[in-house]
Amino acid sequence: MLNRISTSNLRGDAFGGVTAAVIALPMALAFGVAATGDPAPGLWGAVIIGLVASLFGGTPTLISEPTGPMTVVFTSVILSFTATAPDKETAMAMAFTVVILAGLFQILFGVFRLGRYVTQMPYTVISGFMSGIGAILVILQLPAFLGQTVSGGVMGTLSNLPGLIAGIQPMELALALITVAILWFTPASVKRFCPPQLLALVLGTVLSMTLFHDAGLKTIPPFNAEIPSMHVPTFSGGQLRLMFVDAAVLGMLGCIDALLTSVVADSLTRTEHNSNKELVGQGLANIASGVFGGLPGAGATMGTVVNIQAGGRSALSGIVRAVILMVVVLAAAPLASTIPLAVLAGIALKVGIDIIDWDFLQRAHHLSVKAAVITYGVIALTVLVDLITAVGIGVFVANVLTIDRMSALQSRKVKTISTADDDVELTDEEQMLLDQASGKVLLFQLAGPMIFGVAKAISREHNAIGNCQAVVFDLSEVSHLGVTAAIALENAVKEAIEEGRQVFLVGATGSTEKRLQKLKLLERLPQSHISGDRLAIHVCHAPLGPTVAMHRLSLRNFQASLSHDVSCQLLCHSSAMACRRLGLVLTM
Repeated sequence: MLNRISTSNLRGDAFGGVTAAVIALPMALAFGVAATGDPAPGLWGAVIIGLVASLFGGTPTLISEPTGPMTVVFTSVILSFTATAPDKETAMAMAFTVVILAGLFQILFGVFRLGRYVTQMPYTVISGFMSGIGAILVILQLPAFLGQTVSGGVMGTLSNLPGLIAGIQPMELALALITVAILWFTPASVKRFCPPQLLALVLGTVLSMTLFHDAGLKTIPPFNAEIPSMHVPTFSGGQLRLMFVDAAVLGMLGCIDALLTSVVADSLTRTEHNSNKELVGQGLANIASGVFGGLPGAGATMGTVVNIQAGGRSALSGIVRAVILMVVVLAAAPLASTIPLAVLAGIALKVGIDIIDWDFLQRAHHLSVKAAVITYGVIALTVLVDLITAVGIGVFVANVLTIDRMSALQSRKVKTISTADDDVELTDEEQMLLDQASGKVLLFQLAGPMIFGVAKAISREHNAIGNCQAVVFDLSEVSHLGVTAAIALENAVKEAIEEGRQVFLVGATGSTEKRLQKLKLLERLPQSHISGDRLAIHVCHAPLGPTVAMHRLSLRNFQASLSHDVSCQLLCHSSAMACRRLGLVLTM
């Protein structure tokens, strides 16, 4: 049940936990203020989520805490409830209830073993909504960055942007720019000893108390740093549907965020995490955080990497981090009121910039115009509409384009072979027989996965059938037969039978055969017309007519049978040709 906790690496886990705690402090302050205007939810979210996820997760070295993407979505949740709830207290209670529900969704994802499916989204969509979230985080920090306050979220900030620029507070802006510069240009040699976030927090606060002490800078308002009390989940009938939708989005985002970070941890430690167990741990962590009024969280890439680099190898490092952070919060909370909001805005803005997938955005249009359109479209929808709409439309469009492309490729594997002029490699003997048959026997060949997009190609090829007397449906190379493709095949077989043609089915084995059995398609054909054995095939031994006698022939007998009616010969040889081409072996 518990995550892997080991005492064999006490020194490494202790260093990893301390280092991760140092990084977590400024981030928790920044995210708490950004989402709620109060640092306490960010600080206690970092403590609670980090502790519970470390105890019950499935990735020993993962550091969990409030992250940029989770903070952005939670901020939008608060704004939506603030606009409709009777008071701010009720709105916050409903928002934290959404966090609890998001945790329940994550547990369900883990219990039903959906971990491996969570991240199976097109990269264009993942890149788009993560970049959109980064852009939202940057936009939300602009007012504090410029020394002002604005309500209304992203759209409120964008609509008031001219006024924000006109009312810039130079000292606030200067301090914010200094903070970003420290984060950006801190030498690697310094980063090994002091995280840039902590350095920026300390230096920015010192500058505000010395160089800018007369500038009237806005600072963190006083807050209650005591251990928070439990919050009773609050539901509103009119908002119940919205709460569940927000919880599903928040839970899904947390799953993606955590599992992607777990993959990073695996690559650094050369281990393999338990995805489903990790989702359960993340769900329990978010439930606990929501109950005690903390921000939602997930696996944090920066904290995880730092933890591993400092020597952390088990969940003990995450537990040490949570304990140290709790002590700091309880002991040093009074000092937080001296921290300028501009510094926190600079820290959060840099996080937003880092979330944006700059590497892919620079190359997307070179890789594929369609990929670029999807990515930039998801970014626009994420910023201007909402995350669920962006992801839903992005996944739908990406899947439709992928299915269309795969269907086009697979359609090439649907062939009707009746003449030597077809784009198929034939021997001289096969060419001669095809020429003599004059299209009286048709080999209908399918190969690869037959998804629903291929059904159109099956129907098209079948409609092109001329006046043949027999059709051999060769399924030897069909790896998957989807329901829609199976229905199309069934229609082709039924129509051929209704038109008086002899129908033969070759190579239907495994799941393909089961699918045809469930359709009761095999019952429409004489048993002698069906062969699922890859070692032998039934071939024609009599002229075509109302009935066709089928026998299992050796290769020698098969060669001897070629003295019969030409149409019969071609059916026999077409079947044998299909066997050889598709890997079937005739018994000797």
